[in-house]
Amino acid sequence: MINGFYGLATRALHVLDGETAHGVSLAALKAGLGPRQTTPDHACLATSVAGLSVSNPLGLAAGYDKNGEVADAMLATGFGFVECGAVTPRPQAGNPKPRVFRLSADRAVINRMGFNNDGLDVFTQRMQARSDRGGVVGVNLGANKDSEDRPGDYVKSLKALDGLCQFFTVNISSPNTPGLRDLQSADALDELLARVADARGQAPVFLKLAPDISDSSILDMVEAVRRHGLDGLILSNTTLARPDSLCSSHAGEAGGLSGRPLFQRSTQLLKAFREAAGPDMPIIGVGGVEDAETAWAKIRAGANLVQLYSALVYKGPGLVGEIKRGLVDRLQAEGFSSVSEAVGTL
Repeated sequence: MINGFYGLATRALHVLDGETAHGVSLAALKAGLGPRQTTPDHACLATSVAGLSVSNPLGLAAGYDKNGEVADAMLATGFGFVECGAVTPRPQAGNPKPRVFRLSADRAVINRMGFNNDGLDVFTQRMQARSDRGGVVGVNLGANKDSEDRPGDYVKSLKALDGLCQFFTVNISSPNTPGLRDLQSADALDELLARVADARGQAPVFLKLAPDISDSSILDMVEAVRRHGLDGLILSNTTLARPDSLCSSHAGEAGGLSGRPLFQRSTQLLKAFREAAGPDMPIIGVGGVEDAETAWAKIRAGANLVQLYSALVYKGPGLVGEIKRGLVDRLQAEGFSSVSEAVGTL
């Protein structure tokens, strides 16, 4: 009954444009109208990654809770961890509207938001307000569009939020801030990670990469992460590619494509990074997770944890429990006693 109610509410939101619907869903969560998981997660779903202990491996990807307003409400729905942001040092409005487009026939979304957020000061206050509530909450770090020192932006946010969250993500892979992906080039990446390493505290730090990088750069990126002591990778962000399979009328819109069409490339990239990195580097898999089968495929390809966002647009919050039940079934059917045993066994 509860899942049916939230499924109906999700469908009702589709009469609104994508960004307005997003705002309505945030308002509902802030008003305490979100679903709540009432039973503990199955023990086989518990895992520990980069020192983070979670009751299940399913997380909310960055982009939904940009300003750190509903982290606890999303944890209450059953996510094992939540990533807020991206946050930039100074507030910014982002790109002109419209900037979010549902590709319903493709089960995909295109966005060109442009790191719109309330800024670091407001975000820090919100993290301080929830600091004693528990749960694994991470922060996605971005750079201001007009910044003259983009590595410095990451450092500033990292220092300001030290001790207020459980992990950080250095996001240099959003396609909606001009020039941001240039930080993925070898020299720029080396400088950035060196400065991040100098500034970091005790919380794990992950590097989030684009799916559009060349396969030839994978080994160099793994070595850069190791050289500078980062804790792991998040693979991957949205893509600028437009697969021939897209049939929605918005397929030609500029921005990053997420959802089902991203699954194949992001999972191939994940598998290649796992092979290059070996079994020990923590990797979070994101991109096209929409059911237990796709979450399981990420884990078997090498993901220690998985994240989703776009699928919630179409399936609503009941998807969280559905995926977890499916993962338990797959673990038991294939003889694994825990999620960690299944990682990279594809």
